[in-house]
Amino acid sequence: MPHSKWLFFLGCAIPTRGISYEISARKILTKLNVELIEMPEFNCCGLPLDPINHEAMQILAAKNLALAEQQGLNILTLCPGCASTLKKVNKTLKADPQQKDKINQHLKETGLTYNGTIETKHLLQFLKEDIGLETLKNVITHPLTNLKVAEHNGCHILRPKKIVTFDDPEDPQTLKTLIEATGAECLDYTDKTQCCGLPSAGINEKIALQLARDKLNHIKKAGAQALITICPSCHTMYDTNQPRVEKTFDETYRIPILHYPQLLGLAMGLTPQELAFGELRVNPEKITQQLATPTTQKLDVEPPLRPELVSEIEKTITNGKFTKVENFQKEYRLE
Repeated sequence: MPHSKWLFFLGCAIPTRGISYEISARKILTKLNVELIEMPEFNCCGLPLDPINHEAMQILAAKNLALAEQQGLNILTLCPGCASTLKKVNKTLKADPQQKDKINQHLKETGLTYNGTIETKHLLQFLKEDIGLETLKNVITHPLTNLKVAEHNGCHILRPKKIVTFDDPEDPQTLKTLIEATGAECLDYTDKTQCCGLPSAGINEKIALQLARDKLNHIKKAGAQALITICPSCHTMYDTNQPRVEKTFDETYRIPILHYPQLLGLAMGLTPQELAFGELRVNPEKITQQLATPTTQKLDVEPPLRPELVSEIEKTITNGKFTKVENFQKEYRLE
């Protein structure tokens, strides 16, 4: 399998709310002979600032792109919002020399210059274009036959369409195809391209929970044993907030929400422990027990994160101090 090297852009959500996504992605990429180069100097991609100050968003994104150019490496990210934003700014600035010069005036203060010489890919696009379906099928050692799952692409992975061009946002096929490569069956269901609801949570939490409820109802009706996500924010909405949805509407789902690398990792022969299944809020034990074989024996899910550590992390994030989060990453990265 050819060796490749990429600059790993984690963004803001992954280190704080998506550690199981990061761990599982690192595990499967290592098995795919992908070398990930850390990017400790990165800042936010800029997406949250866009509605407030478009130019500030461009500056933040361009700084990340300039840092990648210094190392001569393309960017690989797990967050669709980060991928979409970096792609959009890259294309915009390359097509507008005047705005590019203006942004570079700001970057000059940091000793950086944006030139437009690298590209950004989300993990989903990378697996489709750089690894390829046949290669993935060749590394599957434990096909997930008899497992029925549903997919959730989210909003940013394929939008805006003129910027993100590797699939159709109205009828996406990439994630479904990659799921099927593991041997699992990917079920269709009503409103599968519907938003998870998280973006509306800051305005009206009830609307966000209702959107999540609708999606979970449709997934349950389809008979899916799990939902597969590729976005840390969508995963938070369906996994972390699933108990809240159940309590708010007096309903029961208990649908495990897996990051795609966790699903792929199982099919590659990695254990739930290696793939950080213990960090999931909704217990995935029914899935892991179903997939247990005489060779793997019992696929125990590792114990959940200690409550006191979760409390420390939440307080740290709220206060804007990331010392504890960094300690958390060191303890759970499983390098």
